[in-house]
Amino acid sequence: MLEKRLEVKDASKKIYDIVIKDNFEEILKELEQFDIAKRKLCIVTERNVASYYLNEFQELLEPHCSKLKIFIFQEGEENKNLQTVQQLYRFLIRHEFDRKDMLIALGGGVTGDLTGFAAATYLRGIDFIQVPTSLLAQVDSSIGGKTGVDFMSYKNMVGAFYMPKLVYININTLKTLSERQFHSGLGEVIKHGLIQDAEYYRWIRDNREKIAAREPDALAIMVEGSCRIKRAVVEEDPKEQGIRAYLNFGHTFGHSIEKLMDFKLAHGECVAIGAVLASKMSLERGYISKEEYEEIKEIFDYFDFPDVPAELDCCDIIAETRHDKKMEHGSIKFVLLKEIGKAEVFRDVTEEEMSVPFK
Repeated sequence: MLEKRLEVKDASKKIYDIVIKDNFEEILKELEQFDIAKRKLCIVTERNVASYYLNEFQELLEPHCSKLKIFIFQEGEENKNLQTVQQLYRFLIRHEFDRKDMLIALGGGVTGDLTGFAAATYLRGIDFIQVPTSLLAQVDSSIGGKTGVDFMSYKNMVGAFYMPKLVYININTLKTLSERQFHSGLGEVIKHGLIQDAEYYRWIRDNREKIAAREPDALAIMVEGSCRIKRAVVEEDPKEQGIRAYLNFGHTFGHSIEKLMDFKLAHGECVAIGAVLASKMSLERGYISKEEYEEIKEIFDYFDFPDVPAELDCCDIIAETRHDKKMEHGSIKFVLLKEIGKAEVFRDVTEEEMSVPFK
């Protein structure tokens, strides 16, 4: 039976565990530490995820907590907004949830981001745990306490840093993902290796067939590897004052494309497009070789990531980057690769330089 456990710390003090399993049943053992028999629990989930896992979760938790409530919202990035959060607030108020109760985010990145933001702001803070079911959420968005919602189509413009009490990952949920959803998560996985761990990047390159086939052993190694990288970055820089910004590799262009395409492309797809463009910029600056750039492009191509959408103009993509939340004192913080496995933030990237990879 699979079991991997990573501690996320603040200085030397543990904040929460990331638990990687191949089932949901053992979540009860993890929840014992929170004395759930005295707590009301609210499972927050999206409609599609509920059809797969909600019944199992209800049967597991209902006999062991004070009261269990379910909040289901319509899936999709377009519903990660303040209106959905307000509906959740009303639901919690109506069912008399207080600060000693707990929210459970069961779903992908949208669910985790939205639930975490609601938890951070409801009664000035209520405990929550992450149960990520998509690859993107398991290796990225569930870890590190960044929560938020989109505002007027600007991605994650409203949010808070608020840590979960537990991240419980069941890698078997990856088997129910569509090819597109699974590959979307791989955009962040490949990114992790590129920015922080050349050896992990080479492992991904050498095991891509096993990853594509979703072989359980490969999935377990991959998820743990990405979680370790994300954990290390978060522990060193919990509020994105320094190296945590490296995680934004591919996101400057990616978020712009995501918005201009009205979220018709998945987040991981946009990150992958942005990562290839940023790698080309790293090549143009002489930081990586042409062979390294071609290999990066080949790996993203292997997993069927799209190219820059033909209907988008590069000038519009570049202009949109100025609305990104990573702007600082009027200049964009752009992440490039100094070498494979090592990223760096640059504040001297010009719009002219940003146009080069599109040519």
